[in-house]
Amino acid sequence: MSLDLSTTVIAVTGGRGFLGTYVCRQLASAGASEGNIRPLGTQDYDLRDKSQVAALYRDVEPHVVIHLAAVVGGIGANRENPGRYFYENLVMGAELIEEGRRYGRLHKFVGVGTICAYPKFTPVPFHEDELWNGYPEETNAPYGLAKEMMLVQVQAYRKQYDFPGVFLLPVNLYGPGDNFNPNSSHVIPALIRKLDAAIDAGQAEVTLWGDGSPTREFVHARDAARGIVLATEHYSDVDPVNIGAGMEISIDNLAAQLAQIMGYTGRVIWDTSKPNGQPRRMLDVARARERFGFSATIGFEEGLAETVAWWRENKARVVAQEAI
Repeated sequence: MSLDLSTTVIAVTGGRGFLGTYVCRQLASAGASEGNIRPLGTQDYDLRDKSQVAALYRDVEPHVVIHLAAVVGGIGANRENPGRYFYENLVMGAELIEEGRRYGRLHKFVGVGTICAYPKFTPVPFHEDELWNGYPEETNAPYGLAKEMMLVQVQAYRKQYDFPGVFLLPVNLYGPGDNFNPNSSHVIPALIRKLDAAIDAGQAEVTLWGDGSPTREFVHARDAARGIVLATEHYSDVDPVNIGAGMEISIDNLAAQLAQIMGYTGRVIWDTSKPNGQPRRMLDVARARERFGFSATIGFEEGLAETVAWWRENKARVVAQEAI
């Protein structure tokens, strides 16, 4: 049975973040009352604290929780914070699900995981049935496994308590409003910022991490938000579901494409002393299409150009905020 979003109170953890902003907009576009959409940030509730999670349920009285909040970063941030990323992401998911069970009035809990949960050498395209067939890529493993524990918990709670939990696995996101902080950004905003700085400085070459050979799949945050909202409305099964675009591009080709869009004509140098991360990433996206009718629609070149334009329009403000 589909949810009637117009009468549903929806708590969105991480709702003021990058993906959360898109999800809240998509909920409104799909018919949710804006007064019933509750975007929650770290200033509202500390999701690592059991008492504050219980307070969230008491205060907001949600029918649906979409859990997007995460402590996350790129390869460098993952290498520097494995313990923190494991603990904080694990506890947030576990407490939200347990307190949601105790609350007893949830129509649906939507746990949003990460592609980092897949084994390092998963056959391409990644199918959801491969999730447990190996250990994740080492630099991402603590974060990926912490998020994957939500799948274990919602499946166990569904079996024992009839808990209405579902679990989604979005691929790498990008789009306007992404995190461009050089200490924690993911690959697309990191490349855009580095290339833009090289253009501004007139640099003849730019150095990037790894050797450029790994492949990645990217889905625009607006598409990912639409997939999450479709699942919120229409999906109630126990099986995990990939949210992606079903494409694959190497990092060196991505850098070349961004250089062309941005007008950078210098050389790209690869620092092979830095890690590549997982060798390949691309999702099998059939289950999302079959179970709740989601397919990505935003073309990759279009999305990259939109993201570059956003950065150039907003970089002065972003840099000024970083200095505070």
